[in-house]
Amino acid sequence: MKEKKRVYEALVDGAMEGLTDQALYDFVKRRCPKATSRKIVRASLLALTDPHLRDRNILDVIYALAIKHRLDDGVLDDGEDEETDERAQSSQAANQNMPQLS
Repeated sequence: MKEKKRVYEALVDGAMEGLTDQALYDFVKRRCPKATSRKIVRASLLALTDPHLRDRNILDVIYALAIKHRLDDGVLDDGEDEETDERAQSSQAANQNMPQLS
């Protein structure tokens, strides 16, 4: 959670400085070198749900960054896809126990 908060703060600080798109992403990566695309997307979602953050321009910039990196194929290739694999395996195992409908 601490890492996500630092990424969140970097996102908001960069957006407040007027950075957008790749410049904002680079700013976050400089401040939080261990941040992955997935962590940046999650921190973006945290920012979008923060009731104290009300500046529409900042929210638009963060939203655009989150969408761009969420749709990027590389999001799942950043070494954190073990959780996704485990969920997929659990789902497959659950589906095998279900009777098939004809």
